[in-house]
Amino acid sequence: MAANSAQFPQANDKYVASFGDKGSLALPPARQLIVVTCMDARLDPAAHLGLKEGDAHVIRNAGGAVADALRSIVISQRLLGTREIAIFKHTGCGMLTFTTQQLRDKVVAEQPGDAEVASQVSQIHFHEFPELEGAVKSDVAWLKANPLVLKETTISGWIYEVETGKIRQVV
Repeated sequence: MAANSAQFPQANDKYVASFGDKGSLALPPARQLIVVTCMDARLDPAAHLGLKEGDAHVIRNAGGAVADALRSIVISQRLLGTREIAIFKHTGCGMLTFTTQQLRDKVVAEQPGDAEVASQVSQIHFHEFPELEGAVKSDVAWLKANPLVLKETTISGWIYEVETGKIRQVV
């Protein structure tokens, strides 16, 4: 089976054919918006939020963890003028299925005797969460309390339902 990346050039050719004037979009996002969401392949934030290229910074990571996104949030706010953050978590998220210690143990077990792997994975917190709504509320509160996030920032928290495509605001 060929690597998926082998299909990139042909897909890019199609994209370039309809690229239009996107090269003239401004560097700062037009809506002054940051969306923090999960890396889950079932999510297409641009599609389900009606975003176009140039509208928003979309920061994706496992679970849509704001702690992992903080570096990008600071850059986006301080250098590119964003003033709103929308946090999206989703139903059926893998981050609901394990603990940090379980994942650390799995990584170490898969590479037994590798002290460097054991040392490095022991330093990672995977930001899993046991409950969806609570995780959204916790992330919103964490950002609101964080001194690196501009105080005038509007911060909201949402849940995307993978079963229906609907979103609902939690906070």
